[in-house]
Amino acid sequence: MTETVADLLSDTVTRPTPQMRAAMAQAPVGDDVFGEDPTVNALEARVAGLLGHEAGLFTPSGSMANQLGVRLHVRPGEELVGDSLAHVLRAELGAAAAFSGITSRTWVSDGGLLDADQPLSLMITDGGVYQVRTALVVVENTHNFGGGTIQPLAEIERLRAGTRPVGVRMHLDGARLWNAHVATGVPLSAYGACFDTVSVCLSKGLGAPVGSVLVGSRALIDEARVWRKRYGGGMRQVGILAAAGHYALEHNIDRLAEDHARAHRMASACAEVLPGSVDPERVRTNILVLDVTGAGWTGPDFATAATALGVRMYPTGRASVRMVWHLDVDDAGTDAAIEVVTGLLRRGR
Repeated sequence: MTETVADLLSDTVTRPTPQMRAAMAQAPVGDDVFGEDPTVNALEARVAGLLGHEAGLFTPSGSMANQLGVRLHVRPGEELVGDSLAHVLRAELGAAAAFSGITSRTWVSDGGLLDADQPLSLMITDGGVYQVRTALVVVENTHNFGGGTIQPLAEIERLRAGTRPVGVRMHLDGARLWNAHVATGVPLSAYGACFDTVSVCLSKGLGAPVGSVLVGSRALIDEARVWRKRYGGGMRQVGILAAAGHYALEHNIDRLAEDHARAHRMASACAEVLPGSVDPERVRTNILVLDVTGAGWTGPDFATAATALGVRMYPTGRASVRMVWHLDVDDAGTDAAIEVVTGLLRRGR
C-alpha cells in the first residue's frame, strides 16, 4: 500500500499534537449535563465572547451545532433558505427535515459566494395559508463546497438589513469562520453581530479532535441545551475535549495563514499546467476545488489515481476534486502533492 505523503481529504483528519494531548489530560472536569464542567463552561463563554454573543453551547459536531441552530429559528412546516451548495442542506443528510419537520429552498450561487439579492428575492414572509413561510436564511463562511469562499462582510450586512424588518432570522454555518477571519482581518465579532446564531468548529483547521460551539442569546442557548439533550448530545466529563478547544484557540488560529498560502501555491501550479482548472485568485483560504475534466479525468477517477500515489483528496462530483490544507500538511507535503497532482494533469486520463 502506498504511503500517504499528503492527506488533503479534509481538515478534519488532523491529529492532536502532544501539547494538545497534555492539555486534555490535565483538564479539570465535571458533569456537563448538570453544567458542572468548568473547562466546558469556560470554552462556551470564551467562544461566545469572541463572536460577540451572550452564551455558547459545546456540541460533539458541527452538524449538531447547525441543526440545533436551525431548530431554534424554524418551526415544523416553515422553511429555511440557503444556497444549493450549503453544507447544512447538502451534507447533513436531510437532518432539518428528518428531525425538525423543516422544508427548504435554495438559490444557485457563484462558487458559494453570497449575493444578498438572491435570498432576499427568494424569501416568502406574507404567503398566508397558501405558501410556506421563510423563517431563516443560512449563510456558510467560509464556503466548503464553493472552494473555501469568503463571504464579503458588506454583503452579509446587506442581507441582515433586509431580513431583520420582516422577522426572518439568520444562522451562520461558520465551521471555518476562523479561516475567513485570518484571511481578511475582519473581527470575528463583526461577523457574529450579523447573525442570530453562529456555529464554529474546533475540529477542522484548529486541530482539535472533536467539537463545535453554537453561540447566540442566552435564551436561545438555554433552549438549544434542551434540544442537545433530546438529540442525544448530552455529555458528561467532556472537559477533556473542551481543553483541546482552548488549546486550539490559543495556538492554532494565526497559523491558518500557512494553510492558505500552501493551498494557493497548489492552485497556481495547477492553473499553470491546466489553465481553467482553477482560478488561483479565488483560492484565499485552505480549500481548493479543482476541475479535472480538461485533462480527461472524472473527479472520482482522479481522486483514486492521486490516492494511489500517496495524495488523498475528495471527489466533489463528476468534474472536480477538493483538496484541503491543515496543520498536518507542511511545505514538504505540499511540494509532494503538487508533483503528484500536476503530474496527473499533464498525463491526462
